[in-house]
Amino acid sequence: MVSPAITALTIRTSATRRECVRPALMRVRIKRAVPGEDPVVKSGATRNDRLTLKMPCKAGTYYAVATDYRNDTATSEPVRLTCPTPTPTPTATPAPTRTRTSTARKTEQPVASVGSALENEVVRLTNAERADGGCRPLTHDAKLRRAALGHSADMANNDYFDHDSQDGRDMVDRIRATGFAGSAWAENIAMGQRSAAAVVRDWMNSDGHRRNIMNCSYTHIGVGAARNAQGQIYWTQDFAAR
Repeated sequence: MVSPAITALTIRTSATRRECVRPALMRVRIKRAVPGEDPVVKSGATRNDRLTLKMPCKAGTYYAVATDYRNDTATSEPVRLTCPTPTPTPTATPAPTRTRTSTARKTEQPVASVGSALENEVVRLTNAERADGGCRPLTHDAKLRRAALGHSADMANNDYFDHDSQDGRDMVDRIRATGFAGSAWAENIAMGQRSAAAVVRDWMNSDGHRRNIMNCSYTHIGVGAARNAQGQIYWTQDFAAR
């Protein structure tokens, strides 16, 4: 196992299963060392032999824990990380965007011609929640949907669950590969929910996922739903501001 380290303003760790005959579930967690119980700040699972986790850099002491299906555990050495100051890049700030566009877009409706009926029901329910919070509806964008569906299908086909693809790409990499141009991005993922209503409800009951849904600065969304061989649905929501 590789101890957490900083690469391009990102904390990264990897775990590898060696000399294993058959695929088996492996879970990896990044923990932050604090007084009391150490919180898990990033986790992922795979049935392949290697898993890499990445998360935004935040100064602190971190270590990684890998556990297999037999509950055998390996723990890396804790390392103290400091984060370099990122180089500022031009981005549209949420407040001016809302002020400039809210009046003109009050009657804007989501586009229903993108994606499947199931995916568009997720968009509809997401926009209903946003309306309750005073946010304008998101437009279902074909390129964002392509990124979301591609990630859901990849997770379903390769039996893992993580924001980072197994080839090392993250959400922004996948979105940019479709040609979508935006100024800010976010992503929600889920697995196992049987309906659009169930997955939106679960996201709304999770603080981090709810913040993405209720962020009024986002203008576009892509939803992808893909089933694995057992019929379990993997869900991805990609949000963007333009």
